[in-house]
Amino acid sequence: MATAAATSASEPEAEPNAGPKAEGEEEEVKAARTRRKVLSRAVAAATCKTMGPGWDQQEEGMSESDGDEEYAMASSAESSPGEYEWEYDEEEEKNQLEIERLEEQLSINVYDYNCHVDLIRLLRLEGELARARTARQKMSETFPLTEELWLEWLHDEISMAMDGLDREHVYDLFEKAVKDYICPNIWLEYGQYSVGGIGQKGGLEKVRSVFERALSSVGLHMTKGLAIWEAYREFESAIVEAARPIAGFLSPFDREQTFDSQLEKVHSLFRRQLAIPLYDMEATFAEYEEWSEDPIPESVIQNYNKALQQLEKYKPYEEALLQAEAPRLAEYQAYIDFEMKIGDPARIQLIFERALVENCLVPDLWIRYSQYLDRHLKVKDLVLSVHNRAVRNCPWTVALWSRYLLAMERHGVDHRAVSVTFEKALSAGFIQATDYVEIWQAYLDYLRRRVDFKQDSSKELEELRSAFARALEHLKQDVEERFNESGDPSCMIMQNWARMEARLCNNMQKARELWDSIMTKGNAKYANMWLEYYNLERAHGDTQHCRKALHRAVQCTSDYPEHVCEVLLTMERTEGTLEDWDIAVQKTETRLARVNEQRIKAAEKEAALAQQEEEKAEQRKKARAEKKALKKKKKTRGADKRKADEDDEKEWGDDEEEQPSKRRRVGNSVPPVGEALALEAETGLFGKSAPVDVDSPSKQKERAAALKRDVPKVPHDSSKDSVTVFVSNLPYSMGEPAVKLRPLFEACGEVVEIRPIFSNRGDFRGYCYVEFKEEKSAQQALELDRKNVEGRPMFVSPCVDKSKNPDFKVFRYSTALEKHKLFVSGLPFSCTKEELEEICKAHGTVKDIRLVTTRAGKPKGLAYVEYENESQASQAVMKMDGMTVKENVIKVAISNPPQRKVPEKPEARKTPGGPLMPRQIYGARGKGRTQLSLLPRALQRTSALVAQAENGPAPQPAVPPSAATEAPKMSNADFAKLLLRK
Repeated sequence: MATAAATSASEPEAEPNAGPKAEGEEEEVKAARTRRKVLSRAVAAATCKTMGPGWDQQEEGMSESDGDEEYAMASSAESSPGEYEWEYDEEEEKNQLEIERLEEQLSINVYDYNCHVDLIRLLRLEGELARARTARQKMSETFPLTEELWLEWLHDEISMAMDGLDREHVYDLFEKAVKDYICPNIWLEYGQYSVGGIGQKGGLEKVRSVFERALSSVGLHMTKGLAIWEAYREFESAIVEAARPIAGFLSPFDREQTFDSQLEKVHSLFRRQLAIPLYDMEATFAEYEEWSEDPIPESVIQNYNKALQQLEKYKPYEEALLQAEAPRLAEYQAYIDFEMKIGDPARIQLIFERALVENCLVPDLWIRYSQYLDRHLKVKDLVLSVHNRAVRNCPWTVALWSRYLLAMERHGVDHRAVSVTFEKALSAGFIQATDYVEIWQAYLDYLRRRVDFKQDSSKELEELRSAFARALEHLKQDVEERFNESGDPSCMIMQNWARMEARLCNNMQKARELWDSIMTKGNAKYANMWLEYYNLERAHGDTQHCRKALHRAVQCTSDYPEHVCEVLLTMERTEGTLEDWDIAVQKTETRLARVNEQRIKAAEKEAALAQQEEEKAEQRKKARAEKKALKKKKKTRGADKRKADEDDEKEWGDDEEEQPSKRRRVGNSVPPVGEALALEAETGLFGKSAPVDVDSPSKQKERAAALKRDVPKVPHDSSKDSVTVFVSNLPYSMGEPAVKLRPLFEACGEVVEIRPIFSNRGDFRGYCYVEFKEEKSAQQALELDRKNVEGRPMFVSPCVDKSKNPDFKVFRYSTALEKHKLFVSGLPFSCTKEELEEICKAHGTVKDIRLVTTRAGKPKGLAYVEYENESQASQAVMKMDGMTVKENVIKVAISNPPQRKVPEKPEARKTPGGPLMPRQIYGARGKGRTQLSLLPRALQRTSALVAQAENGPAPQPAVPPSAATEAPKMSNADFAKLLLRK
């Protein structure tokens, strides 16, 4: 019964209450029966030896190898995929050629995973198990093998095992297999195979050792751990049943030492299993009640009930895994979080191992697992094993290699082993040049910590210096040739070498040589590099070299020369002579004057380019306008000609015959809604009958917009500006703005009216007027400026008539150079103001931080940081520029926004013989090419004036529209005369 349960539990994450029997289930049952027979015979033989000569072997001819032979038959019957017999020699020849091709390909690239798998499959198919063993060994040296590959290999080796030496080889193979991944099926095979060697010396202890290790590894597995428990318990129960017939013939002492102790082992297994939450616990409890002759102790029942309660907590996560599809990373992550909260180390380790079976190529999962082991368990063998498996599964991830080196150093691994691991990391094939810099830095840090700098010279120090030199050579030759970049543009490795020589070895001469090399690699133009060199000289050098470094910095720095000049003057003010001060002042003034000239020339050049772009844009605009006017002129001529022809026909033709009336649409006049719906229902589109959905969403939206258009527009009363505020930058999608804004402004005082502004289509335009009863309430409402409303900052400003107060300007951010303010770009969108302030305040006193957002309130990844003075801002630029924030590399510079272009005022167009007319405004994108004007010009002018009056007082036209002179109207006879003249 237990063997059958073990076989069923070995299925991969099977769903409960499976349906009909799967294909091949009969073979599995036969294999299980064979294993049961092997188990019984092996246990009988072991009992004979352990119980003494009083126990007679019941089957004649039973040898120690019989169990192995029958187990090999069972294993091969269960796992062998079947031997394919080829009918033609051509098929075999084809397979041999493919095998040779795969072997040749692997000799070129040993990291081709699929090539390894294909080669092993073909060798097994051809029955060449010896060559398949060699191929598997080569693959296992490079990659961890999956459960399926290990089981195939193990079954092939079991079928070839002939004697005790072969059995030891199979044991070694099992030990390798259980180290790659957590595999309950492999542990089950291991335990059952060890039963076959129970007749050998120490066989019984070997079986129990394997099963105990299996329980430690996968005994807590809620879906597959049951098979291990039942197989172990069946093994011990078989020994009890085999010894029961002779128990009555033993003395009380021998019975207590043999039979009773063996009986207690079975009791102990039952009790241990019932204290663990596993699926089908109820059946195990019922089996224990039936098997036990004595009542079950109360403590066992309490532990069983507690385990049942735990099982209910775990079931949602297990069911989520059963229902999801592989690789189920999200479900495993949630399960891991749950186990981390509980804090049981064994269960945390188990769930990590289960997740890695299906997500072995996810580096973040390996990092999280190894980090947990490094910080909490700290067991050397376990920690190093996990780190080793991590780099074998994801060799391209430099973070895993760096953590592996740290773990090896932390647990005192031999230096030779650490060096070998580092060499493997260099040949792992990273995907970025910066990865090689990172692994070199990790290894160099390790070598530095081995050096005793109290000694002038040592073997470790020489090894460290040679490693620095080798790192620079490797990055220069191999990495730059592969990636076309150094990966270390700021020469961090060389900087660390120079700092080590100066601070730890007191060798400033070598440090100066290294800094000279750093500056010759394109870093001389950066102020922060010179200041790092200056600080090193300041701490470990002398004043003369400090002065020399700053003088060179003044001449070479191009990004922040003002800061370098300030540092030089500060040093001369505190330490230099009068002559040194004069020289420093002269050099700094000359350098800054040259820098200003260069900046002016660059600005002029940029302005010239901008002007050229504006001229080109204006030319393109004029060309489009001319083309559009020409096209419009052609259409007008054609329309006039057709109209003249129609009038001529009417005048000279038969006037008595009445023409059928035509439905015309003049301007934007449309039939009533009911008439339009009836007309469409009758004729459909273009005169064709078509069904009409009267209640469609588009119709309902149009009706809502029409209702809003019918709302009378109230002109703004400028006499109430003192008690009114103008609110803008509100979300366009805000429904019922007056209702939502009223509670916000009523906190400032009594609100008389909130008047939101809608477009002609009935859409909210994002701004409104709020009128208070008292003036002090309006002043208090101005403090609500920039308050977040539905994800956007609300702008609150005084209500001012700009026609009467042209000097009034709304708030605008400065566009001039602000040396005490920084502009930060490349920030992650998830970065908050508090997080950015935490980073910036390490370099000075932060007065204000402003995150730039879109009109919808979404971050742009930009920010302005205001410091207390210019020196703090300059220092922060050098320290923060290029910093990594949440995997984003940010850029930091002194705030110098570009000048805003002032929009030109639209000029009034002159009509022939008429007054000045206001220009039609079409919005930010202008009038579309297909947008037709269906409104007469007179009505357009009226609506424009009304819209201006709605948003504020409108200037009165100099001449009333009625005074405009109109062109004389032409009759049909006049058109006929024009045609006759031609």
